[in-house]
Amino acid sequence: MNGPQGTEDLLIVGAGGFARETAQAVRDVAAADMARGRAPRWRLIGHLDDDPALHGRDVDGVPVLGGCERVHELWDARVVVCVGSPRDYAVRARLVRRLGLPVNRYATVVHPTAVVSGSSVLGAGSVLLAQCVLTAAVRVGSHVAVMPQVVLTHDDAVGDFATLASGVRLGGGVRLGRGAYVGAGSLVREYTTVGAWSLTGMGSTVLGDVPPGEVWAGSPARRLRTADGPALEELRTDGEMTGRQPETWMGSPVR
Repeated sequence: MNGPQGTEDLLIVGAGGFARETAQAVRDVAAADMARGRAPRWRLIGHLDDDPALHGRDVDGVPVLGGCERVHELWDARVVVCVGSPRDYAVRARLVRRLGLPVNRYATVVHPTAVVSGSSVLGAGSVLLAQCVLTAAVRVGSHVAVMPQVVLTHDDAVGDFATLASGVRLGGGVRLGRGAYVGAGSLVREYTTVGAWSLTGMGSTVLGDVPPGEVWAGSPARRLRTADGPALEELRTDGEMTGRQPETWMGSPVR
């Protein structure tokens, strides 16, 4: 059951580091709402996680209510999926596909210290953590994880399921393909493309296009190897090997 008028129940799928950071962002949003004299946007009712050892426990004061499939029982709660790591950055896409929820079940979480221009758009299920900046005409797809202090500049386009780790800086007109993972502190040159399901290592300086499904690192960034199996499987699923562009932009302006 939802809370006060204007407040919606929220479930966070996952209970690891990213999920905990999102839970804190939700608390910060609620505090900012109340400081402005309005009802909190969300009431965080709990985490869902497939690890049975976590069921019935609290994570940073938030209960783990059971496995991920409980989203179908708690049908009136909004949802955000907060899983993934450099070891398996395709897991968020697999889990969203497995849950099969309609777009309108997904919340979009924006930390109150993030700066999002009126000309920028965010897709359903995306999370922007503290002190992110979206300057002008930035497009962020669905289920994108944007960690603290990321800067996205004019005309950047970020595909669904991408991850931008802490401190990433994108020059203007950069395109991140679906599911791309940009490592902490990476710099990406303007009008460069980082291909779908590729990964750039921590602190990389990306000066040229990164093909889909590859791992690049260094300054300047160079190819290290092919991406791991889960990312390549998503790449095949998306049809990127044949040049099809599957990204969708389901965002709406953030006010």
